[in-house]
Formats: sequence, structure tokens, C-alpha cells
Amino acid sequence: MTYLRLSTIGFAAIFGCLGLVAIALAPAYAADPALVKIENFAFTPQELTVKVGTTVTFENDDDIPHQVVATGGAFRSEALDTGDAYAFTFMEPGEIAYFCSLHPHMQGTITVTP
Repeated sequence: MTYLRLSTIGFAAIFGCLGLVAIALAPAYAADPALVKIENFAFTPQELTVKVGTTVTFENDDDIPHQVVATGGAFRSEALDTGDAYAFTFMEPGEIAYFCSLHPHMQGTITVTP
């Protein structure tokens, strides 16, 4: 009887540890944050690839306002003055083109992978 009890406890401990390992190895829902700088009338980097759940921050380092707008309507910032930032979390995979509505020649792309 004692042997059975120790075996049951041993199996429970092993399966419990395996469960913790599986949780630790599972991908996190939110990915690391990413940064796009707005400087010299350009988005840097102009093309960025992130995973689903990533929050991308657009930070204006120019001395004039800019606005970040997704061409498909997924997001739209207010006008960002110098030092202002706008963040958006990408929850769907795909390619999202965006631009500055105040200076339409400023364009970029975010590619979101699963």
C-alpha cells in the first residue's frame, strides 16, 4: 500500500512538472513591443515584421506634427507633436500599409505573422 501511494505521488509530481514545462514553452500571447521612429519625414524602419500580439509604438522625433493612418482603417492616430507617441497592438496576421495623412509621401508597412 505504501509503495502504491509513493508511486501515485511520484507520477503526480512528474506530470505536474511536465505541465509547468509545457506552459513555460508555450508562446506568450503578447509579443515584445516594437518601435517605429518618425524622423526626417520618414518612418524608421519603413518595413517592420512583428508577431500577433505585438504593440508597435510610433514616436514622433520630427519638429512638426505627423499622423499615422492605416490604409485599411485598422488604426488612426491623432496628430502627434514632437515627442508624442501612438501605440497600436496588432491582433490579426497580415500586411498593414500605413502613411502620414499630413504628409502622404511618408509610408510604411507592418507585416504581422502568427
